[in-house]
Amino acid sequence: MKHYIETRHEKFVTDFQTIVNIDSSSDNKDGIEKVARFFEDRFRNIGLDTEISFLGKNKVPCLYAEHKQENKPFDIMFLGHMDTVFPTGEVEKRPFSIKGNKAFGPGVCDMKGGLLVVLHVLETLKHEGILDSLSVCVAFNGDEETGSNASKEWIMSTAKKSLRTFVFEPCRPGYRFVLQRKGGGWFHVIVKGQEAHAGADPEKGINAVVELAHKIVEINKLNQNNTETSAQVTVVTGGDKVNIIPNRAEASVDVRILKIEEKERIETFFKTLTEHPYLKGSEITIQGSIKRPPMEPGDATYKLWELIRSTGKKIGLPMEWISTGGCSDGNYTSATGTPTIDGMGIVGANSHRADEYAALDSIDNMVLLVSQVCRAIGEENELRR
Repeated sequence: MKHYIETRHEKFVTDFQTIVNIDSSSDNKDGIEKVARFFEDRFRNIGLDTEISFLGKNKVPCLYAEHKQENKPFDIMFLGHMDTVFPTGEVEKRPFSIKGNKAFGPGVCDMKGGLLVVLHVLETLKHEGILDSLSVCVAFNGDEETGSNASKEWIMSTAKKSLRTFVFEPCRPGYRFVLQRKGGGWFHVIVKGQEAHAGADPEKGINAVVELAHKIVEINKLNQNNTETSAQVTVVTGGDKVNIIPNRAEASVDVRILKIEEKERIETFFKTLTEHPYLKGSEITIQGSIKRPPMEPGDATYKLWELIRSTGKKIGLPMEWISTGGCSDGNYTSATGTPTIDGMGIVGANSHRADEYAALDSIDNMVLLVSQVCRAIGEENELRR
């Protein structure tokens, strides 16, 4: 077994280099498909029925694999994404590299390391003869970083057929897993005014920037609450020349909610924002909505976490769970009522940054942890038969 683990670790690192060195930004469909083909071959080698689909009008590559013996729900859904935020050409600038205990490269922890945890867990379960006692499915999409617009329904329909979902976003340093995530969405505020000469006859104008400024103040008040809702104005544009009253101004707003009940309140707020302009004659238009539901843990999620935590304790991992404001596809699976644990991937940090890294000494720990949890689920299945 020791030799197998050592060989597995070496193979993991080799696989790591292979897939990190494939540019797979969300708009690079060829690169995403190359990543999918890599996993397609390996999953088929261990007996999984595997298929690559091209979803939505943009034909987003998504990989699905399953091992199912009976017409029952899947014991486990393994969920991950193959796209990264980094543009094509990033690999040439900074390919996969290792410095000490850390691996670097585009998407190394978010989340190509997590995809490999899935692969090596399933290969380990096959090697140990455990896979046949489980019914599992794998869903890797190619558009998570842009909102999973093409794959959202596919993910949710798969979750509905599963008893539990493990999401392989990076595990946080210190082996911190994610049980709760904020949901959210983006809103766009557009103000139309009336241009005029700023010096000769400003009274003939309607200053869209001034109107927008008042709306921004109102939006910012959404942060003054005890529900942990946040509303951040992040991009603002308006005006063309210094001597012209601006006739158009726009603002983008990032909103995050912890409770699903907040969705109606926030969307109603933005709808009514158009009703009372500060400047007579200005016109306000709102676009957007809350698209990702919050990931809210229930009793079944806490029970699943206890299985994972107790398994980690047996192998010496100091584990805890956290809540985060960031979203993932775990928001969607949780919204279906499927118990969802996120952060099941390789330990890493600094996602979406050039100094993003994955901790190499977490490879064996995460593969072992997830394999042992799967073993426990498989043993429970055997007792029920």
